[in-house]
Amino acid sequence: MLKGLTKSLVAATLLAAMPLTAIAQEYTLRATANSNENDEDYDGLVVFKNYVEAASNGAIEVELFIGTQLCSKGAECLQGVADGSIDIYISTSGGASSIFPYVQVLDLPYLMADDRIAEHVLSGDFTRTMREMALEDSGDAIRLMTIGNTGGWRNFANTQRRVATPADMGGLKIRTVVADLPQELVRALGASPTPIPWPELFTSFQTGVVDGSKNGITDIMGMKFPDAGLQYVTLDGHAYMGALWWMSNEKFMSMPEDMRRVVVDGFYALQQATFASPKRKSIQAYEDFVAGGGDLYVLTPEEKAAFAEAATPVYDWFQANVDGGERIYNALVEAVAEAEAEVGAARDADLN
Repeated sequence: MLKGLTKSLVAATLLAAMPLTAIAQEYTLRATANSNENDEDYDGLVVFKNYVEAASNGAIEVELFIGTQLCSKGAECLQGVADGSIDIYISTSGGASSIFPYVQVLDLPYLMADDRIAEHVLSGDFTRTMREMALEDSGDAIRLMTIGNTGGWRNFANTQRRVATPADMGGLKIRTVVADLPQELVRALGASPTPIPWPELFTSFQTGVVDGSKNGITDIMGMKFPDAGLQYVTLDGHAYMGALWWMSNEKFMSMPEDMRRVVVDGFYALQQATFASPKRKSIQAYEDFVAGGGDLYVLTPEEKAAFAEAATPVYDWFQANVDGGERIYNALVEAVAEAEAEVGAARDADLN
């Protein structure tokens, strides 16, 4: 009898020590990104999956769908989040602007000076304000979980000439997404906005349909745009390339608080991964661009100030013409001011 009891105790001990993945998975999260495995979005999802599955002791399983397996366009994918067929989706501001137009605030130029300011802003109450707005507008269906990065900073690039002043933009046809704000920015700087689908951009450079674009260097090199004639990049850093991570609010709220905490912390880990990934990848991308004969121009502070001054009408346009524009613009400006004060104080403390 003692021998049988000992065997039972050993079996029970082994069972208790086994990871819960071997016992049961209580929740499955279907996450999709319309990108590929070389993208920051994928890096973030891998970190998220690893963290959530480990921290939940296997109670949560994260399934990754990379590419267009579940959906192909922003509005379609967000509808999938709303109806519950997709649990997690990442979009750019352009990809979500048809449903949540105020997310274009991330494309407002020259408001955030550098990575440290941008990361501080996107980790605080500004993102929570945007979350509240999205929940209100979606009938509590679509929840913004975090904002990370997808490609570093947007810079102007073109096939024709070096751009050092707003006047140099005159006459250039600049590719934009369909969203209104990027087109208003290009007009304010004296160029002509030309909406072109991303897959058609390479041939559009080759044929002269467009002369330039506003992209990050990793996208430029990943798509081999220099082979199509894109040889001039101006590092004006006019917009931080925000990545909006959405989740089905019904799925999120259906979880007990301890599991929601795991998911929230998972998105924090994802955000940090996407903040870091473009910094590393851009180093080689810039080196490859210059090695291939590309002209990489860094604006002086005075030249960048001239671009910022030329772009100021866009701020008024955004607040007057975009639903929710004034509220989210004020939230961003306030968050930037707080970030500049806190980061500036931290920098000063570290200098002494």
